[in-house]
Amino acid sequence: MSLRTSLIADGAHVNAQRPWSRAIVSAEVWQRAARAAGDGLATMLGLWSDGAAVHLCLGEEPISAPFVVSLHCSSGRFPSVAQWHAPADRLERSICDLYGLTAEGAPDTRPWLDHGRWGLRHPLGERTSVPADGARYDFRSAEGPPLHQIPVGPVHAGIIEPGHFRFTANGETVVRLEERLGYVHKGIELLLAGAPIDRAAKLAGRVSGDSTVAYATAFARAVEAALEIPVPDRAHWLRAIMGELERLANHFGDIGAICNDASFSLMHAHCGALRERVLRCADACFGHRLMMDRVVPGGVTQDLDAAGTARLRELIGDVRRHFPELVDLYDNTASLQDRTVTTGILKPDLAKPFGASGFVGRASGRQCDARRWPGYAPYTSLTLETPVRAEGDVDARVWIRIDEVTQSLGIIEQCLEALPRGVVSSPVPVRAAGSKGAE
Repeated sequence: MSLRTSLIADGAHVNAQRPWSRAIVSAEVWQRAARAAGDGLATMLGLWSDGAAVHLCLGEEPISAPFVVSLHCSSGRFPSVAQWHAPADRLERSICDLYGLTAEGAPDTRPWLDHGRWGLRHPLGERTSVPADGARYDFRSAEGPPLHQIPVGPVHAGIIEPGHFRFTANGETVVRLEERLGYVHKGIELLLAGAPIDRAAKLAGRVSGDSTVAYATAFARAVEAALEIPVPDRAHWLRAIMGELERLANHFGDIGAICNDASFSLMHAHCGALRERVLRCADACFGHRLMMDRVVPGGVTQDLDAAGTARLRELIGDVRRHFPELVDLYDNTASLQDRTVTTGILKPDLAKPFGASGFVGRASGRQCDARRWPGYAPYTSLTLETPVRAEGDVDARVWIRIDEVTQSLGIIEQCLEALPRGVVSSPVPVRAAGSKGAE
């Protein structure tokens, strides 16, 4: 019997849960699920709360269909997952900050999101007014001579999110690194509570501006699954085109930024120019450089016309002419190789228990690509290779991005060739306030 079958069978199955199985379980079954994640039998895909219960989403190894186990927290407490599975630590601390639910046995109970500046405690639970005068954060120390500590941030150069980092080092060897984030926590969960679907979709697309298509697509798919909304085929393919344009823009930006961090500004400039061409193409095709508010529950808000198709084909040819020269420049510049090869290594045996995904996971040997697993339309109908490397260093992560640029160009071409005719959205049913949805 699989872990999924065993855990779901030992709980109360929630029939209204879509699209993945969910069961309400006892504390004993909850702990079995946590131990399974800690033992490497499953990958933790999510840990969150709604205030009344905590929910743990797992995918078995080798990767199969995700499933969710839920535990009611009538006493305001639940068995810590982090005591068996370290990646759950910050998620549990976030649950405590937002809802006031306590993870019993947690190895770390320091606040994570709450810096003592909100003027209230547990904003999604029993809201309590408190002074907004800030709270001390106790960074953990490391012992052993001779060590020195380097503080960085929270204010950084450029436009990256603020974050405070404490490096404890012995020469060039970093013994401990602690991060403190949450300086620009936006409270999106509270803003989403009770919001109409169209308003909620706008909020979801603004979680991260350079990934607005990704966030908007995830939210739209969740709504569509919950309300069983049929999405027109053409909308699926247009979403894929938008998603791959967004992927291209981010990869060009990242490759250039990495090279700039290594003091090779020439690559930064050329990659920035390619990124700008992608953003201009997105604007010409979909009316917005970041394609914000173009993906909504039920489909998309902007169709692609013949002029847009021509612009996309022009962009593909442009990138294929110029990007290989930049790849050669990266690969044959010794100063870059000195700074990326064998630097910042994430070993595969650490990437696996932390469930590292995206280009980070793929650069450390993990076959993880949400377009293929769990998979969604239209990617299940496309020819798609998932580049994987095992070195786990900065160089491997750059090469994953380089390989994915080629993949994204091919995917856009496939979408243009197979793009079906028809409407681009379906109506979203409106439910009366206070009506019950899924359990």
